[in-house]
Parts: sequence; C-alpha cells; structure tokens
Amino acid sequence: MYTGLLHTHNLFRWLVLIVLILAVGFALIGWFKKQEWTKKDNITGLLLTIFMDIQFLVGIILYAFVSPITKAAFNDFGAAMKNADLRFYAVEHISLMIIALILVHIGRTKTKKSVAPWKKHRAATIFYGIALLLILASIPWDRALV
Repeated sequence: MYTGLLHTHNLFRWLVLIVLILAVGFALIGWFKKQEWTKKDNITGLLLTIFMDIQFLVGIILYAFVSPITKAAFNDFGAAMKNADLRFYAVEHISLMIIALILVHIGRTKTKKSVAPWKKHRAATIFYGIALLLILASIPWDRALV
C-alpha cells in the first residue's frame, strides 16, 4: 500500500506542477495584457484546486498512516529534528505544502469573487505564484523521477 500511494503521490506532483505553471502563466499574461477572465482561466483554476486537493489527500494518508519515514520521526520527534531528512518530511514538506494548498484556495476564491478581470488575474498571479514557489521549494527533488 505504501509503495502504491508513494508512486501515486510522486506522479501526481507532475499534474499539479503542469496545471499550476499554466495557471500562473495565464494569470500573468491576463494581468499584464489586461485581458478578460475567460473560461480557460476559470477551468485552469478549478483543475488546479482539484488536483491540489487530491494530492493533499494522498499526501496526508501517507504522512499520517502509512509512511515509515514519518512513523520513525514520530517515534522520537526530538531526534528527528536533528536529522535533516526526517525533519524535512515530518515538518518542512507538509507545512509548506499546506500553506501552498491554502494559497491556491484563497487565489481560487478571490478569482471567483472579484468583479474586475484584472483583479482576478492579479489575485491568481500572486496566490498561485507564491504557491508555486513554496511547492518547488518543498518537493523532494531527489525522488522526483520515481
């Protein structure tokens, strides 16, 4: 079960990254070119939110229930904080990913509530862009091709 969930989580990251990069790109272009908020922008934001939620669900199952890495960290949390790898998975990875998830949801909400198209694009650029940076910083790249 662990291996299957880990592979799902590892592969699904690419869907999240692709849609997130598209969403940020569309938002930047729309903001600077003062374009209308289109169906494409809306669907990209919706897909991003759905993919982030699925990725989070798989990740939280790994984190809380099946990962031997987090189980080892929780057995002796003090020692885990002194081990860079254990600390990364037990604290840093999940913390930054939760913040990124929250930012994506805030960005999505702001794009739905704003009236002016430029405000929608600006909100998407800011919130999705910061989420992208956090995600890129917290992906365990040594396992990225697994």
